[in-house]
Amino acid sequence: MTAARRGWAAPACLAVCVRRRDIYCQGSLLHTVQMARLHKDSKHFVDMSMRYDPAEVKSNFDAMMRRTNQQPSQDDVRAFLNDNFEEPDSEFIQWHPSDWTENPKFLSRIADAGLRSWISELHGFWKQLGREVTGEVYLHPERYSLIFVPNPVVVPGGRFREFYYWDSYWVLKGLLLSEMHQTVRGMIENFLVMVERFGFVPNGGRVYFERRSQPPFLIPMVKLYLDATNDMDFLRTNMELLEREYQFWQANRTVDVQKDGRVYKMYRYNVEIGLPRPESYREDFDLAHDSFATENSRQMLYAQLKSGAESGWDFSTRWFIPSSDQQGSASLKDLKTRNFVPVDLNSLLYLNARLLSEFHTQLGNSAAAANYREQAETLRNNIQNVLWDQEAGSWFDYDTKNGRLNKKFYPSNIFPVWVNASTPQQNDKFLQYLEKVNVTNFLSGVPTSLENSGQQWDFPNAWPPLQHVLVESLNQMGSEEAKQLAYELVQKWIDTNYLSYMEAKPHAMFEKYDVTRMGLPGGGGEYDVQLGFGWSNGVAMTFADQYGDRLRAPSAAARAPPLWTMAVLLPVAALAAVSALLW
Repeated sequence: MTAARRGWAAPACLAVCVRRRDIYCQGSLLHTVQMARLHKDSKHFVDMSMRYDPAEVKSNFDAMMRRTNQQPSQDDVRAFLNDNFEEPDSEFIQWHPSDWTENPKFLSRIADAGLRSWISELHGFWKQLGREVTGEVYLHPERYSLIFVPNPVVVPGGRFREFYYWDSYWVLKGLLLSEMHQTVRGMIENFLVMVERFGFVPNGGRVYFERRSQPPFLIPMVKLYLDATNDMDFLRTNMELLEREYQFWQANRTVDVQKDGRVYKMYRYNVEIGLPRPESYREDFDLAHDSFATENSRQMLYAQLKSGAESGWDFSTRWFIPSSDQQGSASLKDLKTRNFVPVDLNSLLYLNARLLSEFHTQLGNSAAAANYREQAETLRNNIQNVLWDQEAGSWFDYDTKNGRLNKKFYPSNIFPVWVNASTPQQNDKFLQYLEKVNVTNFLSGVPTSLENSGQQWDFPNAWPPLQHVLVESLNQMGSEEAKQLAYELVQKWIDTNYLSYMEAKPHAMFEKYDVTRMGLPGGGGEYDVQLGFGWSNGVAMTFADQYGDRLRAPSAAARAPPLWTMAVLLPVAALAAVSALLW
């Protein structure tokens, strides 16, 4: 399906996009503005829109630099910005979703009145998180970092003003419960427009995201939509673009892994761009220049940082490989995302291939279905042969730099169960593994790791999508023990979400939560914890729908944990030690 057939024409010309990249993605203007440190968050500047065409803005910048002998003050840069740029959010107009209804059916399945009232409020938040792009972005794309899309989007919230790739999977789950099928279809069409234009789905809806992706959830999103609507015409029309998205990962993100005398084709995150992330320019530049003396080493770090952002886990000790002679703890300078074969990414690519086979079967294309089924089975075998550790009873990321598994706990270890790439025997062993590393006994969820590094994808933070994957995986294991554990994790998660929401002024959901305290948001990383929040809402709604007959809203007294609960929780250092024993 071409852009014209979608009812809109592509923005003017490629040269226009190249010129705006010179403002937002690279070059002296970006460097000068970001290093002037006018904004707490580097993302602020690259989300500002230009008052004039890029050539005129660049000419005004050059004039300022000449006038100040190439050494502008903060006031000079501030004046330049005020004269040439608009504040962020000027790209959007108010959105009135035509498919939003007051009382979607799933609310009636929630027995507890307090819980039902809260989830109803989350259902109402879609209107606050919805964005429609103004026509000015279509008419003058060269003046905006925002990528024009034809349909409204639901964004994560906070500093994340644009659509994001993998966030949207859990947003769509919530929207489908809200019976907003038209909105869901429109958001998927936006992603398909991205594939049509760039050959893949970018990290997010900004020009500075155009050369990196995120965990590949487009094909699973289409599966969600089809299960809700049975819209086979939509599938038939867009199969070619779904295959193109899958082929991007095949062509650009594979790596050969040698193990036990065999070579396995696996997947990794790998962005080969040796420049700072524009939305974190100052942070990346300072880190690189503080850490490395040579420009080559700095460029390698920039590529690792962008690959870490592509993973969605930006950042975590999961991607750290310290130098062998290094003293002290590891830090962001030790980021080696490109050197890992991640469990979750390879599981997702298996799921993508399996779903493409399923889709072709539904459309009557038996030869194509068989081809993708074979690709899926090959990758499933590779996951088992390379990433499974029989003794530990878990899958682990593979460290290609050192030729070994990274035998530390991360919730991503369970992804083969989630995508149905595991055996019943492996499921049983993984349940024992969870007990051994003792990660399900925290107050309010399962932590993203057991490493308390200060990074936001580490302890004590818990993230909504990973809680959902864990719960679904436990339910798919089939045993009563696993199902009971899933329910207990859901009740904890709902408790902490509910309590933090009620205590926030105004009421708000957060992007992540602290597992050591009930009702507190998470923290750490490069920016303050964000409010909104798209995938948090979607996961809470999904859990409320699935367990609505059993869940109960917590009382305010639940905020303070009983002493006996704290007593049974091992200290973080001890938990990390247990995990490290598997290294």
